[in-house]
Amino acid sequence: MICSRTIFTALACAGLLTPACALAGPTLLFDLANGKVLYAEDADDQWYPASLTKIMTAYLTFEAIKAGRIALDGNITTSEAAHAQPPSKIGLPVGGQMSLETALQALIVKSANDVAVMLAEAVGGSEQAFVEKMNATARRLGMTDTRFVNPNGLPAPEQVTTARDMAKLSRAVVRDFPEYRELWAMVDFKIGKRRIRTHNGLLKTYEGADGLKTGFICDAGYNVVASATRDGRQLMVVVLGEPSGHDRSIRATGLLDHGFATYGWKMLFDDSPTLDTLPAPEKPKPVVSVRGSVTSWSCGGRPPRVAGSREKGKAASKSKPSGRAARVKAGKPEAAAQAAKARSAAAQAPSANRAE
Repeated sequence: MICSRTIFTALACAGLLTPACALAGPTLLFDLANGKVLYAEDADDQWYPASLTKIMTAYLTFEAIKAGRIALDGNITTSEAAHAQPPSKIGLPVGGQMSLETALQALIVKSANDVAVMLAEAVGGSEQAFVEKMNATARRLGMTDTRFVNPNGLPAPEQVTTARDMAKLSRAVVRDFPEYRELWAMVDFKIGKRRIRTHNGLLKTYEGADGLKTGFICDAGYNVVASATRDGRQLMVVVLGEPSGHDRSIRATGLLDHGFATYGWKMLFDDSPTLDTLPAPEKPKPVVSVRGSVTSWSCGGRPPRVAGSREKGKAASKSKPSGRAARVKAGKPEAAAQAAKARSAAAQAPSANRAE
């Protein structure tokens, strides 16, 4: 069943699919077992993948382990290039090491940009060689509208994909490497004394959720590939370009609910296209930035104001000096100046456009 954006929005506003009534980015819902498409909306429009890129980084790492080129219990090392990556990251010093198993957990759960480069260098010999493998593998998997430039999804104008291509990649990584399914379902992991939690809220809130990966940069908005299994049936949804992590979860939840609720009668007719046979538009839309609609401080947006928060903030500021004012009053103007300088640098640095 392929619906237009207009039809989907009407159903959404009627409460039949999701609570959201606003237009959103591309989506695609499908059955993981047979690739049958249950719902598609602008599935061939180009989009920035953000950290969904790391699904391909994981795929190539799994391939290298299977081929015996690297070992799961071996170590990988932090290079200068890896150390220089902006957040989200683990932050090991140059020369620091971690096991490959921990690195995969950091890649998938933490979405660590430095670890993605570490894996690229370990698997490909260099980041550039690894990127070439990424693009060759994308072509092999039938991802005809995807181009990779880096292994972590940090902003790059040329790095684009589509909902259909992300669906093909996500289906392939689960199909080809079922031994790593538990990685995609992890809600947290430990590295040293630190416990690091997933960005994928559905793993904690949606019945049967078992994967897969989130992504975020300002120009892409909030992306997710989410999967869930109920009664032995696994469905997967690709959602791109939501304005917040909360909206991303709501839209993915609504589409998965729709898929599980209607799957039976749709299969009675058995006329649903697959990921390969889904009709493509003559002129898919080129990539655009959705930065202006993203409710994130790092993108220049502002989160919704809670009623009364302004008044409470004023009252609090009168009753208690801010952290900076307190430090100056305590005779530590140097610390306050350094903190202000750090905040200013952070707002202008690439990390302000961080990949989740």
